[in-house]
Amino acid sequence: MELTGPHRCRRRSGRPGFTLLEILATFVLVAVIIPVAMKGLGMVIRLADRSVQQVEACSLAETKLAELLVTQEYLSGPQSGDFGSEWPAYRWNLQVVDWGEASLKQVSIRVVWQDVLREHEIVLDTLVYPQE
Repeated sequence: MELTGPHRCRRRSGRPGFTLLEILATFVLVAVIIPVAMKGLGMVIRLADRSVQQVEACSLAETKLAELLVTQEYLSGPQSGDFGSEWPAYRWNLQVVDWGEASLKQVSIRVVWQDVLREHEIVLDTLVYPQE
C-alpha cells in the first residue's frame, strides 16, 4: 500500500547537497563561535604582548642594576631615569637602604612602563657590601 498526500514519505533524490535547515543551523553555529574565538584570540595577543614587555623590563632592570653596581653610582643614593630613545616606554628608579645590622645595603631598581590600560612595574633587589 502506498501512502499519498501529506503522509507520503519523501525519498532523497540521490543528489548531494544540504537542506535549507542544515545551512541555517551552520550559520547560527558559526555566528556564535566566531565572536568567542576572536575574543579569545585578542586575549592571547594581549597576554603575549604583556609577556614581551615584562621580559624587556626585566632585562633592562638587570642591565641597569649591573651598571650602577659596577660603577658604584648606587652609593649616590636614590636616582631615576629612562632608557633612552631605544626604550622610550620604560623608566627606572633606584633606592638604596641599609639592610640589617651588618653594613649591607639593599639596592632596589624599579622599572615602570605604561600600556594602553594601566601602569606596570617590576622590582629587582640585591644586597651589596660596600667597600670602603
